Amino acid sequence: MGLGSYFKNKKQAPADPAVTEKHATPSQQLELQVPQFRVQSSQNSISDRSTQDATFIDNIKNEVIVNYLYQQQCAHRWVSNGSGEIEGVLLRKSRNSYVACPPQLESSQFAFACTALNVRCAMTVSSRVITTFLQWSPEAVDIPLLNGLHIQILPTIDDLPRARKHQFAAIVASEALLVVWDDDASHLVSRAQAIESELLQFVWKSSNNDDDEKQAPEIQEVRIDEESGQIIPEERPIHLLNTILVSMMLTLCLTAIGSGCRQIAIEIAIDSSYVHLAFLSLIPVQTFFSLFFYQIIFTDLAQLLGPIRQLATNSRYYSAVAPLRLQGQLPHITIQCPVYKEGLNSVIAPTVKSIKQAISTYELQGGSANLFINDDGLQIIGEEERRARIEFYAEHSIGWVARPKDGHEGFVRRGKFKKASNMNFALHISCMIENKLALIQRPADWTQADEAKAYERYLKEALEENGSAWADGNIRVGDYILLIDSDTRVPADCLLDACSEMEQSPEVGIMQFSSGVMQVVHTYFENGITFFTNLIYSAIRYTVSNGDVAPFVGHNAILRWSAIQQVSYEDEDGYEKFWSESHVSEDFDMSLRLQVSGYTIRLAAWAGDGFKEGVSLTVYDELARWEKYAYGCSELLFHPVRKWVYKGLFTPLFRKFLFSNIRFTSKVTIISYIGTYYAIGAAWILTIANYFAIGWFNGYLDKYYIDSWKVWFSIIIIFSCLGNVALAVMRYRIGERSLLSALFENFKWTLLLAIFLGGLSLHVSQALLSHLFEINMTWGATAKEAEFSNFFIEVPKVLKKFKFSMMYSVIVIAGMIIIAVAPFVPNDWRIQGFTAILPMSAVAVSHLLLPLVLNPALMTFSW
Repeated sequence: MGLGSYFKNKKQAPADPAVTEKHATPSQQLELQVPQFRVQSSQNSISDRSTQDATFIDNIKNEVIVNYLYQQQCAHRWVSNGSGEIEGVLLRKSRNSYVACPPQLESSQFAFACTALNVRCAMTVSSRVITTFLQWSPEAVDIPLLNGLHIQILPTIDDLPRARKHQFAAIVASEALLVVWDDDASHLVSRAQAIESELLQFVWKSSNNDDDEKQAPEIQEVRIDEESGQIIPEERPIHLLNTILVSMMLTLCLTAIGSGCRQIAIEIAIDSSYVHLAFLSLIPVQTFFSLFFYQIIFTDLAQLLGPIRQLATNSRYYSAVAPLRLQGQLPHITIQCPVYKEGLNSVIAPTVKSIKQAISTYELQGGSANLFINDDGLQIIGEEERRARIEFYAEHSIGWVARPKDGHEGFVRRGKFKKASNMNFALHISCMIENKLALIQRPADWTQADEAKAYERYLKEALEENGSAWADGNIRVGDYILLIDSDTRVPADCLLDACSEMEQSPEVGIMQFSSGVMQVVHTYFENGITFFTNLIYSAIRYTVSNGDVAPFVGHNAILRWSAIQQVSYEDEDGYEKFWSESHVSEDFDMSLRLQVSGYTIRLAAWAGDGFKEGVSLTVYDELARWEKYAYGCSELLFHPVRKWVYKGLFTPLFRKFLFSNIRFTSKVTIISYIGTYYAIGAAWILTIANYFAIGWFNGYLDKYYIDSWKVWFSIIIIFSCLGNVALAVMRYRIGERSLLSALFENFKWTLLLAIFLGGLSLHVSQALLSHLFEINMTWGATAKEAEFSNFFIEVPKVLKKFKFSMMYSVIVIAGMIIIAVAPFVPNDWRIQGFTAILPMSAVAVSHLLLPLVLNPALMTFSW
């Protein structure tokens, strides 16, 4: 039977009621149809005729697909009888509208069950392998496969609507049938073949005891608690290399400060002027700015000469090897994904596809999971796009919550960066439902169907009580939350390992996954930021494996829900808050609160680059990211200047952090990280001061003072030279790269990063000062997809965004030229010294070039 046979003329026959289209009623939501195509003349409009033509073509397509699938089903002998009462193929053509083959299948209980399950396509498989297994184990609740996965067994076809949908398969015991479904009809047959093959191999292996005896079993040594019978988690040592490096860093810092104090003492001894002691007041600021620099020196030396074995072993804060997998009942995992106005097909759908693969694997392993989207754009976007999103969520069994737009009926989206308040709103709706469900007295005969009905009722009540929220699907939160971004990719087999490690390490509040980069546009700027992001993760893995506490970057991490609830607080608006809406860096705030409460943060590297995250596609987004981080660090550290008189300099959270039981070395590294933003922000101010100080008073300055030329030269040597070499050598030593290719890659991006980091100072300074002086500053979501642009679009954007920094650069460059060569400037006032001009020129030129040469849309001169 070839493809052409589907289009042969058939003898006209009376219309069969079994193949006419049915519209679903509220109690019976199903429209099944095997289309009978008849060309009729009409006097409809052109638009109606076009719609009919499109529907006609779709009907032909659906008929061809469903008949082909049924043909394949018969060819594989997966049909025990052709009655169509329960065996056959279903294909959805639209919401609640299906075609079936054989046609009689449309009125079967199987069809109604598949409609309730809301599958794209489904097929039954009748196999003697299934019958044999059910005869062996009539009481089994699932079938184990050789790869460690399990296929669910359902008592009857009526239980199919409550199957674990992401397993994409279930065995119906009463009918001895395997039911397979998929999101793509082209994968349906191959999925059924793979499952049947796995079942057959399992039966063969189970019946061949001799082969089992000959094959050496896989042995894993574990320790069992004598009283509880539970597996004792592995003992994870605390590596002390980071402690040694921090000690050396502090020693060098104290030595540098002591050297400066020595110069002060010598000067006082010579001129008996105690004014020099004023420099001592700068020691805290000097230390705060320079800690990270000293840390990098010894980190680079350790990468060159120190041990690297710790990168391949597990420790208290680092996991290089996946844990022993849990056996028995597995915890429920919720994948939480905040989204905004990202494209449905270009951004959200690929992420959902990746997540569904992970959920499918986890459910086949015996676990359960749900995808929980916090859609902050659903009530803002247009009607057509909104409808498409809602239908997409329903099709893929996604639970979602959407809050109203800012200002709608007095509603306020709190926070300068809306991600935290978006997640809080969604979690608040979920907790409202949980509180209602907790009050139910569940009898012994309480079923999953009863739980589902109660959930639907309380979801409706919660939405009515809130009055402004939209929600649908399963929005309950499980034992753990895998927090992702809308442009994330996750490994297909990661959830079981993740929850196994969290179950075996109850002290871990957050496990951050080391991530790779998912590129979108592949411009030279995105390539450079990709290199920089990979560099950062390499540095994080090395530092954490040495014994430092892992950072939490706000995505690609699994969180313990009970720990998040433990550190929640009631905000001034009277609602329980999990994420801080008063901080831009809500992830840093969460990390500190958990550590202060006794939890640890761990970095997991056993997934390799399986977790992938998007990076900034434009210089605008990357700059905004640095501004947001700087603003967030300032929020965590200092009160605004206006509040210093009655609240003090430091925030309560930072004071609590300083006096908490967090390891001292971790406190030092966190403070050094925060100090980096202040050092960058102060660079342009200090460089201007140095320009005039060295230019006009060189030789008369206090010996305690170190000029910018020495600082700039030291940064070039340590970061650009030693840092690149150390990174290449470390990657070579651990077998990640060859030495020459790593060196070439590192130095290839040196100029781009020098321009970017050199042009950050004004922008970071703006963010820091905006917080300290309470100037409003907000950031939107980072762009996840490429936007059309050209030279004429970019020029106005650059001038609008960077007008002040470019004015600063032009004024500084012009001023230096005038002071150096203008004839009307007296010789004594001219500044022509190399050590004064070079640092100032580097800062000014970097600020001028940053929006120009790092803007691919501008530099490619596309019209």
